[in-house]
Amino acid sequence: MRALPFFILVALTIMTSSAQAVLLGAPSRDPNGLRRSVVSIENSLGELCSGALIGADLVLTAAHCVTDPAAYRVTAVNRAFKPQRVRVVALATHPSFVTGTTPRTQPGVDLAILRLERPLGSEFLPLDPTLSGRIGVGDEVTIAGFGVSAESRRGTARVLRQANLVSLGPIEVANRVLIVVDRDRLAETSGAGACRGDSGGPILAETPNSYLLYGIISWSSGAFRTRSPSACGGLTAVTPIVEHLGWIRQAMRNLQAADGAWARR
Repeated sequence: MRALPFFILVALTIMTSSAQAVLLGAPSRDPNGLRRSVVSIENSLGELCSGALIGADLVLTAAHCVTDPAAYRVTAVNRAFKPQRVRVVALATHPSFVTGTTPRTQPGVDLAILRLERPLGSEFLPLDPTLSGRIGVGDEVTIAGFGVSAESRRGTARVLRQANLVSLGPIEVANRVLIVVDRDRLAETSGAGACRGDSGGPILAETPNSYLLYGIISWSSGAFRTRSPSACGGLTAVTPIVEHLGWIRQAMRNLQAADGAWARR
């Protein structure tokens, strides 16, 4: 495992992008599973991301997902996996975040919180960010999102998928992220990971009864050995939330106190 940081730096010279569906992920069809806690986010320009429910009317996502001057809405799926759409009425982005050309080159912390026009309801399960912990090298994690099932298959988005990956530990480029990969491929060849539409989706640690929210997907890259340019199938970069709980708590309080009119904080 000592050589992996070098491989990661090599991968950063390959094409990278915002993580936009869980490549090689399995559709999540358990009505009592992750559909209760993972949502999609779409704006009026047609851009798609994912997010994690952290309150009855609050969603944690990636800051780069909400930089467009557009209207936003969140879509959750009920027990029958039918969509429920709710408008976003306020949002907060981490104060250190600076928009860049790609999520990998954006300085600061790639986190944002959205407030919805109404609570999603009792059949949904918010994840408590204050219960998050640190993920060590070699730890197994789960990622989830509403992106495409393959990079070239844009019509496959808006289906919740999940995949199990393994942590390689943190790296720091323009910002600090945790790298997770397909355990069998280790990013050398294309494997499971985030892709187009998964930005803002959660990285989770599975428990006997539920999941713990540990981070938010920021960007992804192609594998080291690829025959064509790719932004999926290699590294999945995640913003770990345990390092930013102070801001998350304060932003949640501020958004809950908002008067309901559109606000950007």
